Amino acid sequence: MSSIIEKLLTALRGGVREMGEAVMDADGVRAIEREIEIAKGHIEDAKRSLTDVMVHKLEADATTKSLRLDIAKREAEALTALNQNDEALALQAAEHIARLETSVHEQLTISQRYNEQIQRLKSNIQKAEKLIADNERDLAVVQTTDKVQKATLQIADNAAAHNANLGSARETLERIKRSQQMTDYQIEAGEELQAERNEDPLAKRLEAAGLTGDSRSARDILERLKAQKP
Repeated sequence: MSSIIEKLLTALRGGVREMGEAVMDADGVRAIEREIEIAKGHIEDAKRSLTDVMVHKLEADATTKSLRLDIAKREAEALTALNQNDEALALQAAEHIARLETSVHEQLTISQRYNEQIQRLKSNIQKAEKLIADNERDLAVVQTTDKVQKATLQIADNAAAHNANLGSARETLERIKRSQQMTDYQIEAGEELQAERNEDPLAKRLEAAGLTGDSRSARDILERLKAQKP
């Protein structure tokens, strides 16, 4: 009985150490899960053993009760014999009572041993179940933390890749804008050159000298107005 519990506790403690040494090693986690399942199997075995011991204790208690009823019956017979002055019969009854009382003492001793085993098994099963629950809770926390960390790392990787792509796209946009600006400059320069080619060189020189047809001095206008006076 105790060997089952000792094996159970040893396996569970080993699982705890393994979990501490390799938090999210896949093989380690599977090993812990196996140990937990094995430990649960040992607990079921221990519970069946506990049931058997409790049955034996009930049998011992029932035997003790039956023996005490028999003792009470023999005591009544002995008293009746004494009242009838049949000391020989009373002695036989007393001898029978002595044997019965010895049997009662033996059954009480057996029952006490069963009771001690029951209490020990109950305590060990309770400890083992708590240890399993602790291991399952810790394992769940480790697995959840691993998932969260993986998701966080994935988000960080995606963000880094996205930022890198955005940076590359930004550089491309700036390059396109610079190219377009250069094209605008080229178009503007071409238009200026074309305008210069289309201008009349003589008209340009006359305009520069103030001799164009549209160029009139204030004195000419004044003289023309004077000539129109009556």
